[in-house]
Amino acid sequence: MIIEEAATRDTAVLKRMAALAAVAEVVDGMIVGLGTGTTAAFAIDALGERAKAGLRITTVATSLETARAAEAAGLTVMAFDTLDHVDIGIDGADELDHRLRSIKGGGGALLREKIVATAAGRMIAIVDDSKLVGRLGAHALPVEVLPFAAGFVTRRIEALGASVVRRMGGGEPYGTDQQNAVLDCDFGLIEDPEPLALALSVIPGLLGHGLFLDEFDIAYVAAAGGVQRLMRNKSGD
Repeated sequence: MIIEEAATRDTAVLKRMAALAAVAEVVDGMIVGLGTGTTAAFAIDALGERAKAGLRITTVATSLETARAAEAAGLTVMAFDTLDHVDIGIDGADELDHRLRSIKGGGGALLREKIVATAAGRMIAIVDDSKLVGRLGAHALPVEVLPFAAGFVTRRIEALGASVVRRMGGGEPYGTDQQNAVLDCDFGLIEDPEPLALALSVIPGLLGHGLFLDEFDIAYVAAAGGVQRLMRNKSGD
C-alpha cells in the first residue's frame, strides 16, 4: 500500500515521510516507545508537533539522547523501570528484510531498544528504501557486552565465524548509556539468522545482540515513489 509520494530521493525527506506515517498510528492515551537514531528523531519531532496540537501521550526513551530530544519536543518522558509494556514503539533499522527481520544497534542503544521493542504491543520500523535488503549481514552486527567479559565474548563470537571489532568513540572504547561495551561483528551475509541469534544469546557476558527477528510488526518504507506499509507475516513465509 502506497501512502504518499515523494518528489525527491533526499534521504532526510524520506526518513521524515516514514516517520510521519508511523506517528499517524499514535492515538490519545498511548504509551509510546521511542527509538534512537536519525530516523527516530523525525518521529520524535512529529510527535512533538501532534502533542502541541492536543495529542495526549506519554513516552519511554531508549537512550539518554532520545529522552533529551523528546523533552525538548515537549513530550512527557517516563522511566521504563516503572512499566511492563508500551502500547506502540517506533524505531529505525540499519537493515530490514522482506520478513521485517532487521539488524539494529548502529546508534549504540540496542539493548534498551530490544527491551522496549519486546514490550511493545505493536512495533513499527521506519526506514528509507536503502535499508531494505534481500539478506541481512552487509551491515556489521552490533553486540552489547559486559566490559568485564569483552575479551571472552569476542573470542566466542569469532568462533562462530565473525570478524569482531570493539567499537570506539573519541579514541576510547565506546560505552553505552549503561557503560557497556559494543562489539561490531562482521558475519558477512547471514543465511539463517535465527540459529545465529540463539547461539549469541547463550554466551555469558553477552547482554544483547542487534538481530531483531520478530520484534517488528509493521514497517513504513519510504522511497521516491511514496511510503509503503508492510506487515510481518506471522507464519514466517
